[in-house]
Amino acid sequence: MKGIQSARIARLIAPELATEARTEEDPLTGRERQVLRLAAEGSTGIEIATALRLSEGTMRNYLSEAISKLGAGNRVEAARIARMKGWL
Repeated sequence: MKGIQSARIARLIAPELATEARTEEDPLTGRERQVLRLAAEGSTGIEIATALRLSEGTMRNYLSEAISKLGAGNRVEAARIARMKGWL
C-alpha cells in the first residue's frame, strides 16, 4: 500500500516542475520570509510590525521587497508563490 501511495503522490507533480522547485534558490531573506508568512496568515501590517518589533514602514519595506523578488502583484500572490516553491 505504501508504494501505491508514493506513486500517486509522485504523479501529482510534473517531474520538470519538481526539478525546478528543488534547484531554484530562495531569494528571500529570513526577515522577508517572516513578514510574508505572517501576512499570509492574515495578519495586518500593524500586527506584523508589532509581532516582529518593527516600525510599520520597515515592515512594509520587507513585504514590498518580498513581493518584488517573487514577481508577485500583491502579498497574497507572493505568499502563494513562496509556498508553492517550498520557501514558506
